[in-house]
Amino acid sequence: MNARIVLAGLTAVLIILSSASVAQNKYVGVKMCSMCHKTEKQGKQFDIWKGSKHAGAYAALATEAANKIAKDKGLKAAAVEAKECLECHTLAATVDAKLFDQGFDLKEGVQCETCHGPGSAYKTITIMKDKAKAQAAGLRFYTDDAAIEGLCKTCHNETSPTFKSFNFKESWAKIKHTVPKAG
Repeated sequence: MNARIVLAGLTAVLIILSSASVAQNKYVGVKMCSMCHKTEKQGKQFDIWKGSKHAGAYAALATEAANKIAKDKGLKAAAVEAKECLECHTLAATVDAKLFDQGFDLKEGVQCETCHGPGSAYKTITIMKDKAKAQAAGLRFYTDDAAIEGLCKTCHNETSPTFKSFNFKESWAKIKHTVPKAG
C-alpha cells in the first residue's frame, strides 16, 4: 500500500476525531473565562465584556419594553422565553442544553463563548498558553475585521426588531479585546 495513501487516511481520521471532540465541547461560561481574562496582562478582557451591552443582553429581555416588542412582533411568549429573542441575547435557542457545563449561566447574556466557541477543551492555562493547541481544542480566533463583522451581523442586522443601523468600526471599538503585546 502506498505510504501517502495511508498517511492521507490517518490524517483524515485525525481530522474527523478532532472535529467530533471539538463538536462535543461544553460551554463553561464567562465566570470560568474571567479567572484569567481580567488581568492587565490579558488586556482586562473580562472588564470590557462586563461593561458592554453584551453582558446585559439577556437581562434586556426581562423588561417591559422587550415584552412589548415581542408582542408587537406577534410572539406568544414573553421576550425572555421567545426563541426568536433568545437566539441573539444568549445561546439558549441555538445550543443543546446538554452542552452547558454546570458553571454556565444563560443569564450572563452574550458571553465569550458565543464568539469563541465552547471552552471545556481549551479552558486550561496549559492549552491557552499555546495558540495552536487552543485552536485545535476549539478556540475560535478572528484574524480580520471582515470575519468579525460577519459574526457580529448574525445578530446585528435588519431582522432584529430594534435594528436601526450597524456601524462595525464604532461597535467594534467598544468591545475590542485584544491581548496587549508583551513589551
